[in-house]
Amino acid sequence: MFNHKEGYESVSLPTETINGKRYYTTPEGKHYPSVTTVTGMLNAKWIKKWRKAVGEEKANKISRKAAVRGTRYHQLQEDFLNNVLTEERLKSATPLDLMMFNQTKHVTSKLGDIYMLEGSMYSNEIEMAGRVDCIAEFQNKLSVIDFKTSTKHKTPSKIKNYFLQETAYATMFEEMYGEKIEQLVTIVAVEETGQAQLFIETPEQWVEQLKELRAQYRAEYGM
Repeated sequence: MFNHKEGYESVSLPTETINGKRYYTTPEGKHYPSVTTVTGMLNAKWIKKWRKAVGEEKANKISRKAAVRGTRYHQLQEDFLNNVLTEERLKSATPLDLMMFNQTKHVTSKLGDIYMLEGSMYSNEIEMAGRVDCIAEFQNKLSVIDFKTSTKHKTPSKIKNYFLQETAYATMFEEMYGEKIEQLVTIVAVEETGQAQLFIETPEQWVEQLKELRAQYRAEYGM
């Protein structure tokens, strides 16, 4: 059974699309771009090149499949961490969903106190907002926990956007709740190999790059 700490409730952040980009509206009425919108700039050129190479139809099919896979995996993780995952729920899961959940369960089981799960946050410092997977203790350190799914193994050089996303959430959590995030934990369930990956970074490594990317976004889109 996971212990959920009180006093770390997420805030209500309505969303809207402006010029094709996702923005959150803060309680003060400010419009901040989503974390994934900003960090998506890192891979935008690669994705455009990939879509051209495989064709729009195939690219859309692959993207839809990955999105559905990720959503179902996240729901299993959320139920597990909320202590509501039942045997009936597991039996109803597809073989792929069950395989991906089970390969990361031994890592997720090591989480300590959970501060936030699927919570919305924002930062006036970096002027960004988003929804974090999980804030919890891991290896006795307060951490941003990010659950990902992938078809193939990832390398650190290819997932810098993950680390920047997590750094943004770390910044938001410290600003809003006064608790310092010590590490970034990325848990990746891999479809082809059936072997999970674990990446651990520190926010300090990525803060400056995140600020540079945010400045680039502001210069390009004016927000």
